[in-house]
Amino acid sequence: MRLHTRTWGDGERTAVLIHGMMSDSRTWHRVAPAIAERGHRVIGVDLPGHGASGRGHYRPQDWADALVQTLPSEVDVAIGHSFGAVALALAVDRLRPGRAVYADPAWLPDGRRVGMDPVRIKRFKQATREQIAELNPRWRPEDVDVELATLRDWDPDTVDGAALLGGVEIAPRRPGVPSLVLFAGEGPFCSEATVIAMRGRGLEVRVVPGAGHTIHRDDLAAFLGSLEGWI
Repeated sequence: MRLHTRTWGDGERTAVLIHGMMSDSRTWHRVAPAIAERGHRVIGVDLPGHGASGRGHYRPQDWADALVQTLPSEVDVAIGHSFGAVALALAVDRLRPGRAVYADPAWLPDGRRVGMDPVRIKRFKQATREQIAELNPRWRPEDVDVELATLRDWDPDTVDGAALLGGVEIAPRRPGVPSLVLFAGEGPFCSEATVIAMRGRGLEVRVVPGAGHTIHRDDLAAFLGSLEGWI
């Protein structure tokens, strides 16, 4: 499956952005131009079942295979958020980016899942503007607009594929490329034990204090600042 992509900028370096569950490449509408201004051509991808990409193959390995079929290899940096970080981790040995960034990745070092209630997550497709704004008080109105649009174009059956990750080890043990794990200080995956575990595997770890799971929409300046030296 070749995936739908969006491109910003025409710099000599290349960055790829991989969104998380329920979203698509539109989530990067403020991030991508900022990275493009730093001299990159930025490619945002819609994962299977999201945005304008195809439907029907939702196993995590299918997502990784689709990334490999769609994206150029050996780009300068690849950034994945949440389940997009999981897909990137599964594809990184084949994509071979110069650097990999995992933004609040949906994994724990022992493979346990956090807060994975498939029924509740699927129901979120019907979320209202008011519900989204209440859950994300730091988002700008345009980010709420994007969330509503991406929910409309999201196939909730992707949740069943994500559920296959329960008990599966995803976090890189010894990264083959320089790798940064960027944790949201107020997100579901950040703990002292997890930070220690990731550093023990040779990954650099940075924490954005006060940010929720979608760091780039909670605090864009802090998100970009945390990528200093990586983009």
